[in-house]
Amino acid sequence: MVFPVSAALLDALVLSVVSKEDTYGYKITQEIREAMEMSESTLYPVLRRLMKNDFLESYDQEYMGRNRRYYRITCKGKEQLDLYRQEWGSYKSKIDKLLIFDDIDGSENII
Repeated sequence: MVFPVSAALLDALVLSVVSKEDTYGYKITQEIREAMEMSESTLYPVLRRLMKNDFLESYDQEYMGRNRRYYRITCKGKEQLDLYRQEWGSYKSKIDKLLIFDDIDGSENII
């Protein structure tokens, strides 16, 4: 991706994935990779930050004889995700106006 990815965007994406269902790190990474490149080594600092801010909580569950750590969104995390979604809508609208639409005649100018 040619555009830099901010910590806030990573937080929003992780919260969004986890809001659908309790899940584990590898699966979170795979879902985010559908939209952009992300390594597991990038993910774990994000998960720690979200847990430190009480947006996520974790628990271990046995899977095929080994423990797997699952992440669950908290009420505070849901509130933060709602805020991120509102901010994203506003941000996306402003960027779309500059990048996609021609200001002179209002017609689309998709690159």
